[in-house]
Amino acid sequence: MTSNKELNPLFGKTVELDPSISVAVVGAAGKMGTRVSNNLNLTDAPVYYVEASEAGQQRLAELGREVTELEDAAKAADVVILAIPDVILGKVSEQVVPLMKDGSVLLTLDPAAAYAGLLTEREGVHQACAHPAHPSVFLERTTKEEWADTFGGIAAPQEVVAAYEGEDDAIRERTAAVIRAIYAPVIDVHWVTVKQLAQLEPTLVETTGCMIGQFLKDSMDHAINEVGIPEKAVKALFYGHIFISLTNALRGSNPFSDACLRAMDYGRESIINPDWTKIWDDAELDKVLATMLDLDKIER
Repeated sequence: MTSNKELNPLFGKTVELDPSISVAVVGAAGKMGTRVSNNLNLTDAPVYYVEASEAGQQRLAELGREVTELEDAAKAADVVILAIPDVILGKVSEQVVPLMKDGSVLLTLDPAAAYAGLLTEREGVHQACAHPAHPSVFLERTTKEEWADTFGGIAAPQEVVAAYEGEDDAIRERTAAVIRAIYAPVIDVHWVTVKQLAQLEPTLVETTGCMIGQFLKDSMDHAINEVGIPEKAVKALFYGHIFISLTNALRGSNPFSDACLRAMDYGRESIINPDWTKIWDDAELDKVLATMLDLDKIER
């Protein structure tokens, strides 16, 4: 009989987690739910897979994973992972937290709902959040599998930033062990406050980094489609210069030339809003979180 580990697309990978720690994954067949479930499935720890949709349940069945009812999983697990969209985290936490046993951990994968105060709290149930950093642009990749793993959690090592504001070291260690398993292979777990994690994601990572990434493509597309420069020439010059720009600016690998610095100044004046640092204001963070969570505003 084929074991469910052999049905795992990551079969052959080693992921470690103390078998005494039981984990529930709510939304186990979703995008992030599938990623974390694939890694947890390779451990010897008890895993409860919770999935509401029929299509998702079918996908789990094809992987040999038994579906557990939400109520049963919430009562049994030491760590309950909510791998579901941000906009329903509050509602689902209302169902889950009252059922969880004392000393258990509610683990979310994005800080928006936690910082917005949408998660149900209960004495005896700890809350933590852990967001993957994804493999660094500067990661030294030594295999084809690592190169192909742009997201992380498969072959390329990545770091994780997590928030746990309690003072129980044993809970922190247990949570870290689960974090290292669900995002494996993990280089390190960095601990910050919930607010700091929200400032990093979305303000630094999405509002700044992802926006700039998309803007790079917009400018490249304009060069190809509107200016009419051959696509292969555009990509050849641009992709190489993107990397050298990042390593020069972020790691000081080489100095920018004087002419380049002047062009950079022109670009900043032409493209960047002079008051761009306002995105770091608490009020602005609440605005973007409200948009992400589909709320009129964040109530504090």
